[in-house]
Amino acid sequence: MGPKNMTKQVDLTLVLFETELRSIATAKQAGIVDFIADWECKGKEDRQCGYDTQINQNTLADLKTISCVTQVKSWCRLNAPGFLTKEEIDMAIAAGASVVLLPMVTSAKEVETFLRYVNGRCKAGILLETPQACCCAVEIAQYPLDVVYVGLNDLMIGLKNKSIFSALASGIVDEVRACFDVPLFGLGGVTVLDSGQPLPCRLFMQEMSRLRCTMTFLRRSYKRDIVSKDAVHELNRIRMYWKELCQRSPEQIFHDRQSFLAAVKDIEHSDSKGVSRIYGSQEPMAQ
Repeated sequence: MGPKNMTKQVDLTLVLFETELRSIATAKQAGIVDFIADWECKGKEDRQCGYDTQINQNTLADLKTISCVTQVKSWCRLNAPGFLTKEEIDMAIAAGASVVLLPMVTSAKEVETFLRYVNGRCKAGILLETPQACCCAVEIAQYPLDVVYVGLNDLMIGLKNKSIFSALASGIVDEVRACFDVPLFGLGGVTVLDSGQPLPCRLFMQEMSRLRCTMTFLRRSYKRDIVSKDAVHELNRIRMYWKELCQRSPEQIFHDRQSFLAAVKDIEHSDSKGVSRIYGSQEPMAQ
């Protein structure tokens, strides 16, 4: 018998940033059932100034569009904690949101207040993407969250790292992951399996599996890379590769981790020479 596997088989929930009805229908045919409307825009342009990120400005009507589609789950990313949070939560739930996500959390108190506002009316999650949230992750983990997503781009900005992958390479994300036992834990984003520059999608998915992720986003790069391809085929390839990753031996996981670290080192070396800090098909991590 071979070495005991370190990871167990888990499903990977793929959440697509999409609010256009026809595109939702097409993605649904390919097996996507989770769609998100993105309301986060307040203060984001200033925070991410100089970075090639995408700032969505979806509306209440966009969320209602998702919610009207049968047999799908509608997600909503709110704005950062503030005086409008309760109002946004109430509007999102009234519009049919199955999951609401609070970005840019900085304290356990904000999480407590957020959950009190949600009051069990739908699933609730946070984006852990600030140095402050990382520092109090143990405290935040005491609250009954349904989703925790690590936002690598904002974390890079907050930590003043060289690349969006630095927090993964340094072990910060490992420390955060160890704190949480939640149904859905995710980070980054995936695209078509053979794409991803300068970090191949396969390498990033290896890290996701090592960290026992159970969800991730399909965003800007996926929409670009899927053009002229068979979405059903490509999504099935992603799912099959994920299944393979969950069957790796400890030796394979270690070897893949070393390949990832070497790739990040090369990326950071290139970045020191003035290469853009937002990377091709990995840009969905910034959204």
